[in-house]
Amino acid sequence: MKNMQQLMKQAQKMQAQMMKAQEELGTKTIEGTAGGGVVSIVITGHKQVQSVTIKPEAVDPDDVEMLQDLVLSAVNDALKKVDEMTQAEMGKYTQGMNMPGLF
Repeated sequence: MKNMQQLMKQAQKMQAQMMKAQEELGTKTIEGTAGGGVVSIVITGHKQVQSVTIKPEAVDPDDVEMLQDLVLSAVNDALKKVDEMTQAEMGKYTQGMNMPGLF
């Protein structure tokens, strides 16, 4: 029974650490870029867009589709980086555990 209590304490400690790490992810920002940096997107670790920056040279009124593609690419780049950061941070606590779909 003592081992079960130890296991429960460890699980609670791990849960608290994971919650803290999840909160900290929300305070971090990641920048995604496209077109050599002419479009950049800054998002938080909770995937909230903070800013969108488009340099004037990216704007061509005759080619709006290219600008749309650049914005889309920058957003996807930022989201990919957040996912990688989340995996790295949360992976510290889930190493060796098989928890599909948790993060």
